[in-house]
Amino acid sequence: MSLLVDEREQESLFTAVLPDQDGVLRARWRTDPTPSDIRWAALRKVTRGEIRTGTVTSIAPYGVFVDIGGTEGVINAAELSWQSFAQYTDVVEVGQEVAVEVLDVDLARERISLSRKALLEDPLPSFVSRVGEIVSGRVTKLVPFGAFVRVGGEEDGFEGLVHNSELAEGTVESPEDVVAVGDELVVKITEVDRERHRMALSHRQTFGPSACAPEEDR
Repeated sequence: MSLLVDEREQESLFTAVLPDQDGVLRARWRTDPTPSDIRWAALRKVTRGEIRTGTVTSIAPYGVFVDIGGTEGVINAAELSWQSFAQYTDVVEVGQEVAVEVLDVDLARERISLSRKALLEDPLPSFVSRVGEIVSGRVTKLVPFGAFVRVGGEEDGFEGLVHNSELAEGTVESPEDVVAVGDELVVKITEVDRERHRMALSHRQTFGPSACAPEEDR
């Protein structure tokens, strides 16, 4: 007489036989996967360098957490955007879908490092050929030694520094004496440093009859 057996019943009914604290061997019966088991299985499928699409699940002081399919990775501030920002929510928000590159998978710490910036085009190289141009930009931030001005659009623009010595003809003790955040400022692109990823601007060098008109006014 043949006996019909469900395929699931052919699987092992226990996973290990280990001694308890009293020294007695007891079988550990197979159970359904726990949430931790599921996360671990998903983690092991993630490989460095691959591109994933995920959903922002939470934002912490040290980074943005993204669910990339059963497990979470984190994007730190340096890997979120080429553009400078005051807070993470200036760039992404919870529930938003984002494309990311996997930078590292640490199985021991169960940690995945992600980058959103790696999939975005660096806007700085496009300004190398524009050194010497006079353009108009928006003041985005003031620091004790100068003012940061965004040249170009929100997505393809770049922030350069106008040092205090380049804000006006005379001595400038504080940038607040000359400009405020949100002001439109005419500046000259004086230097683009690709190695340090910086751009230097000057408002002072736009004064006088030798200065060209701003790009948008030509």
